[in-house]
Amino acid sequence: MIAFESTLEKFGHKGEKTGWIYISVPFEVAFLIKPNCKKTYRVKGTIDNTPIKSIAMLPLAEGHFIIATNASMRKALQKNVGQVVSLSLTEDDDEVKLSADLLLCMEEDADAKAYFDSLPPSQKLYYSNWVKAAKSPVVIANRIAHIIQACSAKENFGQMMRRLKLVN
Repeated sequence: MIAFESTLEKFGHKGEKTGWIYISVPFEVAFLIKPNCKKTYRVKGTIDNTPIKSIAMLPLAEGHFIIATNASMRKALQKNVGQVVSLSLTEDDDEVKLSADLLLCMEEDADAKAYFDSLPPSQKLYYSNWVKAAKSPVVIANRIAHIIQACSAKENFGQMMRRLKLVN
C-alpha cells in the first residue's frame, strides 16, 4: 500500500471531464503503485479510511493520474472541493465481475463481441456497471441493446453516452 495525501479538485472547462471532482495522483505516487504504466488501471485501498475497490486511475499529461469521485464517494467521505484526503492505495488486480446478462447477449452479435473483448477492463466495467445499475428488466434490456449497438459501431462508453445524450 502506498500512502499519501491529496486535495479534491474540480475541472473547469475540459471537454467530457468538465465539472468532474477528482483526486490528483502525482507521477511519483502512480509510479510506485504500478511502475511504468501510462494507461488507466484500477486501484483499491482507502480514502480517509473509507474502503474503495475497482476504482479507475486515469492518466493525464506528464504521467500524473486522477481518481474521479462520484457523489456517493464524496458523501461517504463528507468532503468537497479544496479539502484534503488521505489515501492508501495498491493496484487492484482482482478479477472484474461483469454483468452475466450483458455477456450472454454479446454472444448474439459477433462484431459487437469482438469489439467488446478488445476493450480494456475499465471500459468493459463501465458498460457492465451501467447495466447493473438498472433496476427493472425493461431498462436492463434497453441498456444492453444500446451497448450492443455501440459495440457494433465500435463506440467506447463515453461515445455511446454522448450519442444517447446521457452525458453533457
